[in-house]
Amino acid sequence: MPRAITLIRSGSLSSVAEYAYAATAPADARLIFLAGACPLNEDGSTAAVGDYAGQAAKAVENMRTALADAGASIEDVISTRVLVASAGRADLVTAWKVVRAALGDHDVPSTLMGVTVLGYEDQLVEIEAVAAVLDRSATE
Repeated sequence: MPRAITLIRSGSLSSVAEYAYAATAPADARLIFLAGACPLNEDGSTAAVGDYAGQAAKAVENMRTALADAGASIEDVISTRVLVASAGRADLVTAWKVVRAALGDHDVPSTLMGVTVLGYEDQLVEIEAVAAVLDRSATE
């Protein structure tokens, strides 16, 4: 199935970054703006308390569910913002490795940020995402 987005890599910027520097979507794409995916279990409790990697994995799982409910998949994500409640770079990297592995070859533009606190009790990780899918109604 053709994808709506194009990832753009820059030969003029550092190759150290593990993601594309930009992405585009055509005018006829339907954009999907996801609320921050939180590491919440179905009952509302926080998953993997105290575990950055475990919370990142649960947030990715919940993001995949929200994407599917919107008619998209992780391959339709056009950008992410990963929020980690920590001032420690190692904690940010721990969460990022989980998110990066989930994205696989689909290395979308991403921002990784340390924040002071997140909204739920014991929450350490949240992932915001934007996706784009081809608008089938525009071609029918």
